[in-house]
Amino acid sequence: MNWPQVSGRVADERQALLVFYRPLLNPPTPQGDWFMLVGAPPGPREACCVQFSSPAAMFATNAPPLPVNRDRIRPAIQALQDHLVEWRRGIHQRPELGFKEWLTADFIAAQLTAWGIDHQVKMAETGVVAVIEGTRPGPVLGIRADMDALPIQEANAVPYRSQHDGVMHACGHDGHVAIALGTAHYLAHHRDRFAGTVKLIFQPAEEGPGGAKPMIEAGVLTNPDVDAMIGLHLWNNLPLGTVGVRSGPLMAATESFTCTVQGKGGHGALPHQTVDSIVVGAQIVMALQTIVARNIDPTKSAVVTVGKFHAGSAHNVIADTATLTGTVRYFDPDYADYFAPRLEQIVAGICQSHGASYTFDYVASYPPVVNDPAMTDLVRSVALSVVETPAGVVPDCHTMGAEDMAFFLQAVPGCYFFLGAANTDKALAYPHHHPRFDFDETALGLGVEMFVRCVEAYSGA
Repeated sequence: MNWPQVSGRVADERQALLVFYRPLLNPPTPQGDWFMLVGAPPGPREACCVQFSSPAAMFATNAPPLPVNRDRIRPAIQALQDHLVEWRRGIHQRPELGFKEWLTADFIAAQLTAWGIDHQVKMAETGVVAVIEGTRPGPVLGIRADMDALPIQEANAVPYRSQHDGVMHACGHDGHVAIALGTAHYLAHHRDRFAGTVKLIFQPAEEGPGGAKPMIEAGVLTNPDVDAMIGLHLWNNLPLGTVGVRSGPLMAATESFTCTVQGKGGHGALPHQTVDSIVVGAQIVMALQTIVARNIDPTKSAVVTVGKFHAGSAHNVIADTATLTGTVRYFDPDYADYFAPRLEQIVAGICQSHGASYTFDYVASYPPVVNDPAMTDLVRSVALSVVETPAGVVPDCHTMGAEDMAFFLQAVPGCYFFLGAANTDKALAYPHHHPRFDFDETALGLGVEMFVRCVEAYSGA
């Protein structure tokens, strides 16, 4: 097409990879449609473009896939694609919850045995660890893949749908295992392509209660000592053909709290004889919102959400107890010890002012996922060599979702990244943890290529 006069802005100023243009039409279009053009300065030219309502819409779940250049996936990995799909679908049909992934672990171990790869089973219950050595000495790189599923009843009408009632791979962990297996297969058959050692960590229980920390405590990062870690998450918040990678915080810490307010019940018509736990609880809910609004640095992000409020049994009875349960999320590790005492301070003050008492329980589950700058640069450079267009490397991809990959990245430098897997053209764009979640399996081969190139780059091959 011939481009009209345009105004543009660079979305990633550091690399000037992606420019969004808005045609200066007269009269302007009602929505002010934006266009994506890769790599060139504004001006009349022939180009393939995609139209969006805003720059942010390009990377929304409903964005169309970007082109995938299969020539950037080496033939040996292309040849694995059918196996990757077969492995993933077999795991998808037999999903298992955290620390119960026995069938999955047995399948992984059987494949590793068939390929002659040294491995250890039953680490932290169901974890599996494989070690592959290159032909030359060098550093040790860990690659992590989580294995567990979710307590969700699958609603997909596909031949590979879950055969376990009430359990489903609704977050892509089946794909993570398949990608890690494909990486193991390639590396085991091409040991001359890298130096050093690769340790593949098949981890249980990411969805809860958490398997990374137990594996670390069991020694997964030793013998040999892991120098750095990488991992990926198939991501339906990005379209196929993209990679989300950024230095620093990528995913949030997750913490939870439960507060029970003890008041004094009574008749709804005689409130002066009571201490209304619902009124006290309601004030707590509202006051907790001031933590983010007035206590947290406004240049930083945090969330305090009360997700459950249970109280009362009848319309004319003032409840003597109210129970509130919620979650806290934040990116900055400096806030690790801040929220628990601050929440309880607010709860205590409000309860005291009303003559109520309380119990308060707080659990810090996972810290934030924080990527090391040097390892992020390595992954970003690999992503630029794998995706079809530079626009496919997305820096603004952080999320308040949480991941226990964080514990590995606290122990050693590393990088966790998102691999775009949504494809609206195939109706594969339902969000994570949805009963109809599924993803474009083309991403499996891309994931193996990403991992293998990261191994080669890190080892200096």
